[in-house]
Amino acid sequence: MRTLITFAALFLSVAFAQLGSGSLAPLDALAGAIHGFSTEQIGLLGSSHFLGFFVGCWATPRLMAAIGHTRAYAALAAVGAIGALLHPVLVDPYVWAILRFGTGVSVAGAYTVIEGWLQSQIDNANRGRVIGVYQTVDMTASVAAQGVIAIVDPGTYIAYNLIAMFCCLCLLPITVTRKEAPPPPVAPQLRPLRAWALSPLGVAGAVTVGLTNSAFRMVGPVYAAENGLSGAGISLFLGLGLVGGALSQIPVGRLADIFDRRKVLVGLSVAALVVSAISLSGVASGFAWAIYLVSFAFGAVAFPLYSVSAAHANDRADPSFIVELNATLLFIFAGGAMISPLLSASLIAHYGPSALFAYIGAVHVFLLLFTLLRMAMAEEPEERRAYRYLPRTSLTLGRMMGRRKPLTPGETSPPERPATPDDGRTEETRKDIPE
Repeated sequence: MRTLITFAALFLSVAFAQLGSGSLAPLDALAGAIHGFSTEQIGLLGSSHFLGFFVGCWATPRLMAAIGHTRAYAALAAVGAIGALLHPVLVDPYVWAILRFGTGVSVAGAYTVIEGWLQSQIDNANRGRVIGVYQTVDMTASVAAQGVIAIVDPGTYIAYNLIAMFCCLCLLPITVTRKEAPPPPVAPQLRPLRAWALSPLGVAGAVTVGLTNSAFRMVGPVYAAENGLSGAGISLFLGLGLVGGALSQIPVGRLADIFDRRKVLVGLSVAALVVSAISLSGVASGFAWAIYLVSFAFGAVAFPLYSVSAAHANDRADPSFIVELNATLLFIFAGGAMISPLLSASLIAHYGPSALFAYIGAVHVFLLLFTLLRMAMAEEPEERRAYRYLPRTSLTLGRMMGRRKPLTPGETSPPERPATPDDGRTEETRKDIPE
């Protein structure tokens, strides 16, 4: 318990950051519709976010090395708050796209700082507890963020002021701590060709998630609005998708540890196709409860796909390549996510709201066929690493989730890291954790 209390500042910062960033996408979609933005322009906002997200993941470790954790975090939070505050001042879809690029950088950068800080402080003795609480806080705040659009008018200053307030609040726990920040993490190299050579199916799974789940998150509000849901209904629609994804992580993870992970991917893709077919059939049209059920079911079967795909790829990787592999998979996911919102929004504009799930279903057909092909071509490895839920937040996550050298008999914690001669920090400072 004392360990978790020690990490409370970081957990609180994560919660505020997620409350701000998680509510911005649906708010932009609804506010854009009020201001007369086209569906394609609303999709452009989502694509701009993911472009900024990747740039933030790549650039933040370098910024941290230059100015430190706390200053980098303050600068990134300021960018996020300014971006939110300028939305109602500069009402133009292309200006908003630029602002969303900035907030994407801010979100990814904030997670990079927090996860880099966490990674430097956890060890085998407390890793499970710390990561478990971190994931719970992140998921809970993500679901709660969808409730913001249920209590505010999307076309008002108040809505964006509330998001800016969360961006400012996430600063407080980090900046008022009396503890020193750890040395900045080293940004892992990105090796997409090596990742493809190692696990084509892992790469295909990451692409699929980028192309489908980001469309649901960023363009889902348009789909829900065109099916007659109010602001509160859209909030519930998005929130149920996240809840479904969160609740399915443990059972899907157990299945992925027991059975061939490729068979689990086949099952999830088939289930996603069934959900898409139900939506396309019109059964859910006109019934709010049915639309909510579709959202929950889609989240339950589609959101765990990334973690299963990453686990499948990690099974084939040398331990020295795990961190770079997971960073590369996140890069590949972001590439698909940059394309998806604009593409899916364009399809909705031309063919109506049902085109969203037609598009999602088509991508899952590709993954299903590719998985079956890979099953026919290669055997599943005999030795496998345990399944882990991998939130797509920063390139440093692989280090935070990974294990250090196993403990020897009688040892309660890993040996202390040797001091780095040129970083100017003492061993006492290295063990500091924000309070």
